[in-house]
Amino acid sequence: MHSTLRTAALAIAALGLAATASADVFTKEQLIKLSKEKAGGGQGTLLGEYAFTRDKALKDHAIKEISWLTLAPGDSIGYHPHTTNEDTYIIISGRGTFKDKDGREVPVKAGDVTIVRKGEAHGLANTGTEPLVFVDVIAEQ
Repeated sequence: MHSTLRTAALAIAALGLAATASADVFTKEQLIKLSKEKAGGGQGTLLGEYAFTRDKALKDHAIKEISWLTLAPGDSIGYHPHTTNEDTYIIISGRGTFKDKDGREVPVKAGDVTIVRKGEAHGLANTGTEPLVFVDVIAEQ
């Protein structure tokens, strides 16, 4: 019986913790639509839907920007440095070429994840025939 009471007490405590924890939800309808021409010195238009942008990020939060981004065929994000933050692309659909920190071009497709660290540079080009859709997460320590 003692272990049953202890289990129940732990479950109640866990429920209390869950009730006080919070998480942010950004619905698709709430996302900020923002397009960038020649992003990072690239070609064409980068279409974005942002949960929040860097200028709205709180100083003590590691994630500074998170978004769904789309590049049309032939469009690109130019090769650019990240001096104070890190950047991750999670490829959702389409095909492209990721230019890594060493300037090497690497083919990317749905399911691939790229990371550039603070002090490194990167770029991305849509080399396919359909939109290149990816999630972008920018974080800073």
